[in-house]
Amino acid sequence: MKSVVVTGASTGIGWASAKLLLDRGFHVFGSVRKQADAERLKSEFGANFTPLIFDVTDEPAVLAAARQVREALHGEKLAGLVNNAGIAVTGPVLGLSVDDFRRQMDVNVIGPIIATQAFAPLLGADASLKGPPGRIVMISSVAGKNGNPLTSAYVASKHAIEGFSESLRREMMLFGIDVVIIAPGPVKTPIWSKGQEAFDISRYQNSPYLPALQKVSAFMQHLDAIALPPEKIAQLVLDALTLPKPKVRYHIAPDTMRYLLAAVLPKRAMDRIIAKRIGLLPPET
Repeated sequence: MKSVVVTGASTGIGWASAKLLLDRGFHVFGSVRKQADAERLKSEFGANFTPLIFDVTDEPAVLAAARQVREALHGEKLAGLVNNAGIAVTGPVLGLSVDDFRRQMDVNVIGPIIATQAFAPLLGADASLKGPPGRIVMISSVAGKNGNPLTSAYVASKHAIEGFSESLRREMMLFGIDVVIIAPGPVKTPIWSKGQEAFDISRYQNSPYLPALQKVSAFMQHLDAIALPPEKIAQLVLDALTLPKPKVRYHIAPDTMRYLLAAVLPKRAMDRIIAKRIGLLPPET
């Protein structure tokens, strides 16, 4: 039985990916931060699911989990690592603190780096293990290639993941370990609702960005209504782990035309379209 590690398995893309992989005969090691989630998932998923309790930013805890997985594999290689855990911090650059940016980067960028370093030996960087090399799946976002205003911290983190993954893929060729990026548009997951709950718009009552923030908040509700089910992303995760020759990057979004326009229109034109839509143009003089 092949085994895969999925970070952030308690909800959303992580949960859906764990379920699909289990249904397809994998053993899944899923990371959660709370004991209650570990017990819930164990009850939901059964014997072939092993919870790993760690925060992706806690390097000692992640390394301890890697040792736990190594012991469970009995000398076999890990078939995959799905770097999925993440958060979304919203707000304008001038309104966010350095700590806000640091928290976003710690979870979305440093977390996957910690997990990759911890589990890469099990994927094949340790030549003493038996079996074919595994693969690394990075959950990025359409934001990894586009810069949306008022979500700069999140966008920066996903741009970083894209660059990290590109370099990592070429480094991991030495061990036969492939790295595949999955970049979804809006997905029905708790990440943005949690971000909105943590977002205190009252701190922007005297900010020139307040009207734009209100429009973006309303637009987020629209995106949630059209968002992709996480099961569609889970299918891409399965493809990335099992296809003989997966793509290096999978892009999936419910409103394809919007992203097509962003790709073909001049940047200045897109700037004005977006700014006009949410009220970021300067007042006319």
